[in-house]
Amino acid sequence: MEKKLVKTVFVTVGTTQFDDLIQTICSTFVTEELNRLGYTDLVLQIGNGNDPVRVDEHNLNIKFYRFKNSIEEDISNASLVISHAGAGSILDVLGAGKPLLVAINENLMDNHQIEVAQRFSNEGFLYYCKPSQLVETLRDVNFDALKPYEPGKPEKFAKVLDEIMGFTRPDS
Repeated sequence: MEKKLVKTVFVTVGTTQFDDLIQTICSTFVTEELNRLGYTDLVLQIGNGNDPVRVDEHNLNIKFYRFKNSIEEDISNASLVISHAGAGSILDVLGAGKPLLVAINENLMDNHQIEVAQRFSNEGFLYYCKPSQLVETLRDVNFDALKPYEPGKPEKFAKVLDEIMGFTRPDS
């Protein structure tokens, strides 16, 4: 018997509420596109958000949970990660060498997520979009074209964040 190749998409919203992302991921259009791209499993970390109201499975194995002590295993097992633009989540995923699509939460006040996502996208480390653009982005991007991020260089990430936030780091 032929063993089925498992391709998992892991979605994380961190500790926040990002129902727009979760509901969009569970929509017919997105689950159909994930299925067309060959993904078999969808794991949703929904944080403080509401349970998905409607899930259109389209041959996807779908599981969700609120929180775990660590999402490292979910990231490690993923073929693709779709994440909110939290700095910690971005670093964890890039450090694990996984393809990353960042979804921007437009409902946040003083939203620096767009700047963080744009900077890392411009460097070729990730793609980003609004939840409403997920289907088109999944269809149009080539995750194999992303550049690997060098883990163990936190000063590089800190420099990017400092520039975005308008801070300057003292010269050492």
